[in-house]
Amino acid sequence: MNRFPVLKVVGVILLVSGLQSYGQQADAGAHAAPPVENFIVFDVPGSTCEPSFPICTTPVAINPEGAITGYYADSNAALHSFLRAGNGTFTTFDPPGSTCPSFFSECSQPTDLNPAGAITGSYCDAITCHGFLRVPDGNFTTLDPPGSIFTQAKGINPAGAITGYYIDASFVEHGFVRARDGTFTTFDVPDAVNGTNPSRINPEAAITGWYYDASSFEHGFLRTSNGTFTTFDPPGSVFTQANDINPQGVITGYYIDASFVNHGFLRARDGTITTLDFPGSVGTGAAAINPAGETTGVYQEAAAIHGFRWIPDGTFATFDPPGSSYTQAVDINPAGAITGYYYDASFLGHGFLLPATR
Repeated sequence: MNRFPVLKVVGVILLVSGLQSYGQQADAGAHAAPPVENFIVFDVPGSTCEPSFPICTTPVAINPEGAITGYYADSNAALHSFLRAGNGTFTTFDPPGSTCPSFFSECSQPTDLNPAGAITGSYCDAITCHGFLRVPDGNFTTLDPPGSIFTQAKGINPAGAITGYYIDASFVEHGFVRARDGTFTTFDVPDAVNGTNPSRINPEAAITGWYYDASSFEHGFLRTSNGTFTTFDPPGSVFTQANDINPQGVITGYYIDASFVNHGFLRARDGTITTLDFPGSVGTGAAAINPAGETTGVYQEAAAIHGFRWIPDGTFATFDPPGSSYTQAVDINPAGAITGYYYDASFLGHGFLLPATR
């Protein structure tokens, strides 16, 4: 079993320009970047950055209280988990039984945290990897659906329901949802041939993610709390990755068209899809959406990658932490605070927080 970490990324930025929508027109206006003094940049104490391994402090999620979880690398480039509280204090952790003896191995890697501060993700022992739940008092529960030989927990909602995927003995990916009482429900998108990969779960227990067809191309899906599936692709998509879903059921992610160009998208609850392309960019990918519909992600212009915020009136704002040569925004909370990571001029990675402006 491959124990190397599964890194959360928005996707490879390719070629795209303009802003286009299907069923809904968005304004292509862009706003100036926020002042650099608004940024909080940070590194987990004890983390190690070196040019051969720039993934040092890597946030993955932020909750309404401003707590941030993610992972960091030690001197052997092995990955461990962290929680940064709203007041800036750090707690580092690995679930019991975690082992990461080799270069770039995974002891643990969070993927999401909910408003109460419960964290989910994965950890690896000497044989394989398992899902985990860490509750606010620091206690852990191991998560493995029946039949799993490898488990990756991906999202947790306010009620404590967790979604993710597992791999069975035939090396096929299946989706799962674990209720707060510990009950597992496993599922496969009806059109899936080569696997189902959930990404997030909202307060209504609606789940989004992607599945693989017979050619292993990705398509988006929505699974409602009663188990009903809807599959989707933005018009022109040959590859769709749905990354997040908000309480209103709006889904965001990115897709690649036939010219191998990346576009962000929003899928409304009624199924209307809007394409999001940062004005003047050559590639856009959306990572997360909050209850107000504000969306964050990345775009490329020339050789540089920047973060963006999109608000529902159709305007974009660009941002980069001071000294950034590459910015990856990964999550946005209800107040509009954004977290992610960036590489400096030496290609060393650091975490950042862009506080809310409202």
